[in-house]
Amino acid sequence: MKISILSDGGWGTALAMLLTGNGHDVTLWGPFPDYIEQMRREHENTRFLKGVKLPPGLRLESDLEAAMQAEYLILASPTQYMRGVLKQMKPFLKPDRHKLIDVAKGIECETLMRVSDMCREILGECRYSVMSGPSHAEEVSREIPTAVVAASADAELAQEVQQLFMNQYFRVYTSDDYVGVELGGALKNVMAIAAGIIDGMRLGDNPKAAMMTRGIAEMSRLGAALGGSPMTFAGLSGIGDLIVTCCSGHSRNRYVGEQLGRGLKIDEITRSMGMVVAEGVKTARSAWQLAQNHNVEAPIIEQVHSVIYEGHDPRQAIIELMGRKAKSEME
Repeated sequence: MKISILSDGGWGTALAMLLTGNGHDVTLWGPFPDYIEQMRREHENTRFLKGVKLPPGLRLESDLEAAMQAEYLILASPTQYMRGVLKQMKPFLKPDRHKLIDVAKGIECETLMRVSDMCREILGECRYSVMSGPSHAEEVSREIPTAVVAASADAELAQEVQQLFMNQYFRVYTSDDYVGVELGGALKNVMAIAAGIIDGMRLGDNPKAAMMTRGIAEMSRLGAALGGSPMTFAGLSGIGDLIVTCCSGHSRNRYVGEQLGRGLKIDEITRSMGMVVAEGVKTARSAWQLAQNHNVEAPIIEQVHSVIYEGHDPRQAIIELMGRKAKSEME
């Protein structure tokens, strides 16, 4: 199959390597010609996936129209930049030919839209799917066993995505709940910041386990209010991705939280990360606003939002979470 990955970040690069290894005709697109040329020379994405050599058969392209001469288009840009990429894609999109596979994990700040919403608004009706789950680029690029879920309202497309990616180290399940899968991938990043705060404060295992458990309940509650199935959050894009993002040293969102827990401010943390994006920083604002709009109780999201955007002391945030009124675990 002819497949183009639209973003030369770490995750897009790892997927390009996987799909090339599966025998597909793969193009990796990036917006900066100079950097694409550098990758051609060095056979490596030193900026976003250092230490992993790119396969010889992978095409590198900075011309979007040329990159879109494929049947499957993988949307891999960070969510906050996705609108701009979709607008660039629109003149070249052929709805009867192109099939979209979203692998971003976030919610747009200004509009509170998921990627599926943006695709409908900008591109019109199109064949859309999303793939998400516990899948660090650093491990997938090294062929570490991984399992994810591909979801679409179009069951045939979900199965096509499954077949494109499946191999001996990358297992793909299917689902029809693309809303829940999108939200699971986005909301777990906010919880990973909370986990990082706990790690940065060196509070131990008990609070982290409690936060993750109550975090999945919160994700499920908000996800259901937004149209997802609560059961999806018990799966790979929910609790699976939550576990890996909250516990891994690869997690950019956990790193942000860890620095917050050590007393750094969000501006200096994000500046130090350069071009590397932690989606949870912006998603904390979007998720908080969605919870407010839908009258959903989301205390962890609320406290992460307050620490990032209101300068709230992380220690005080934990005191407030622990001091909430007593209730049943099922609430």
